Amino acid sequence: MDAALGFLTAAAAPVSGRSTLRTGAVSSAFAGARVARAASSRAAQLPAAPVDTVKAVVAGVDIPVGSTADDEEGVNRGALETRQDCIAVAIVAHVDHGKTTLVDALLGEANVFRENETVQERVMDSNDLERERGITILAKNLAVTYQGTNVQLVDTPGHGDFSAEVERVLNMVDGVLLVVDAVEGPKPQTRFVLKKAIEMGLRVAVVVNKIDRPMSRPEYVVDHTFDLFVDLGASDEQADFKIVYASALKRISGHSPEDLKPGLAAVFDVLLSLPRPLVRPSGPLQLMISNVDYDDFKGRLGLGRITSGTLSKAEGVVVTRPGKEPRRVKVNELFRFDNLGRAPVESATAGDIVMFSGIDQFDIGDTLCSPDAPLPLPPIAVEEPTVRMTFSVNTTQFAGQEGKFVTSRNIRDRLQKELERNVALRVEDQVETPDSFTVCGRGALHLTILIETMRREGYEFMVGPPTVIFKEGADGGKEEPFEFVEIEVPEEYMGSVIDMLARRKGEMVDMAAANSQGLSKVSYNVPTRGLLGVKNALLTATRGTMVMNALFAGYRPFAGDLEAKENGSLLAFESGKVTAYGMEGAQDRGRLLVNPGQEVAKNQIVGVHQRAGDLSINVVKLKQLTNHRSANKGIDKGINGVLDFSLDDSIEYLGQDEIVEVTPLSVRMHKVIQAKRGNRQ
Repeated sequence: MDAALGFLTAAAAPVSGRSTLRTGAVSSAFAGARVARAASSRAAQLPAAPVDTVKAVVAGVDIPVGSTADDEEGVNRGALETRQDCIAVAIVAHVDHGKTTLVDALLGEANVFRENETVQERVMDSNDLERERGITILAKNLAVTYQGTNVQLVDTPGHGDFSAEVERVLNMVDGVLLVVDAVEGPKPQTRFVLKKAIEMGLRVAVVVNKIDRPMSRPEYVVDHTFDLFVDLGASDEQADFKIVYASALKRISGHSPEDLKPGLAAVFDVLLSLPRPLVRPSGPLQLMISNVDYDDFKGRLGLGRITSGTLSKAEGVVVTRPGKEPRRVKVNELFRFDNLGRAPVESATAGDIVMFSGIDQFDIGDTLCSPDAPLPLPPIAVEEPTVRMTFSVNTTQFAGQEGKFVTSRNIRDRLQKELERNVALRVEDQVETPDSFTVCGRGALHLTILIETMRREGYEFMVGPPTVIFKEGADGGKEEPFEFVEIEVPEEYMGSVIDMLARRKGEMVDMAAANSQGLSKVSYNVPTRGLLGVKNALLTATRGTMVMNALFAGYRPFAGDLEAKENGSLLAFESGKVTAYGMEGAQDRGRLLVNPGQEVAKNQIVGVHQRAGDLSINVVKLKQLTNHRSANKGIDKGINGVLDFSLDDSIEYLGQDEIVEVTPLSVRMHKVIQAKRGNRQ
């Protein structure tokens, strides 16, 4: 039976100490002289290992290969074995470096699609928001068969605000395929995902993607990627990573940038060279639940990887986690991933990523265990949220006109449902205002995606401005979150960027001269408070040429108060319908956000003031009509173009006394008037 499943028991091989750095793969890809320097710098960082150990899937601890383990209660966990017929790999990268496009190319190489089949671009980005924004938001699973091996792939998000998705899936893979742009090289999010993989002891292979770009520089990219491995404390084995060069868009790859061939066979070769899963097929059942899905016919579906034992259809198991009483449940149906879909199976064994139905109550991080040996795995640990916003019932004069779900109960139920699968989210009821909820997330984009999703589902509510979450430091002082910001901009705009970040309490980390594309690069550590609302200001100051990437850099002492907004808001003087006559007189005061014929409420934000401070204007003013004068006569100046604020722009624009009204059809900003809103801040 074991032979049929492809299990191979490996024996431990003791060694006298940590091996010297193997430089073959890196040297052949231009890393050169940096290897010796890196080896000496790492010697002081890494302790010697008395035995050759491996990172086991089952417990996340170093266990000699081929050993068995009995816990304190005498439960036999079974022998640790290497499964040769499958491998699970996560594809990670910075945003826009080509992860999802690479998955498309790998699917084509594995002959998943028919020759005459019409395949949409970025087939894994099935969410409407993902397609509109061109980014991956949710991690997704698939499995293909290549050269007799079941390759289980996980496509992950590249944006830092969705890094919890990356942290979650790294718990159920054997290795990582790190995709790096052949021009840009390692970026902030590259550092984050690589750090997590190294901390978990995973082996990494590097794909230098977009090698066909005219300005590609593979030597620079490999050189800096190797430096990044060393800076993050990678072991000798991890730093000796294999490299493959590819253009996922053009479907070419090779082990050298000068020797590229049609197809992605070279990428699969490197992928299959990663370590195979080390599991305990003869041990008691252990399956960590890593994701939640829903089916209209099957109900809630759980997803996870079996790390020990075997799971069968209609089997009775228990759901538990450390410190939680085991609860008996039954698995109705069991599925394995098959290409882009899932196929029902009778049973699955250790090393398989599966999806199951029949269990209604469970949380991400719970463990499915055998009733005879309920041994829960350590739950998934993700970094805490840093930004919070207030969600509340819509109380403007437009309340209830456009939304389907408008009550506090509707909003609370939807937020609780989101908590079931979004492990980085936190939701708290506000005591002083029962119809309001404090929602905490990784960043403004993280919460904006949730708001946009709820809006499209028919929810109507109000949202307050994003604020950072402070905490008390070890010395009792106040600390706030900081972010590492990297900005590329033409040299003539560098002064504006430096001035703007300095006024927002930023500290310069590095500055590089213009590259071959004429872009200079500057790196800053900036308080998260200082980045709220800065993106549009930077784009305006640089004529839209700025490229900014940010990554959470930890908590640091409070940086001090920030400057007030440079521009105030133009407020509607009274409710009514916007007129061209009213807009003509108001547009000299700033840029307007409304169009003629649009309904506005009193104190609604209808424009951006050209000076500091708020100003009320009458955009609903009607022209006095006579028998000799029509409504449009005398309007000869014309109306200037109005600003078109998206939901992201509106949330970024908000001040501390402003809110956004979100409905399925409209996004409106309002001023909170203290006299009518109580003590709301």
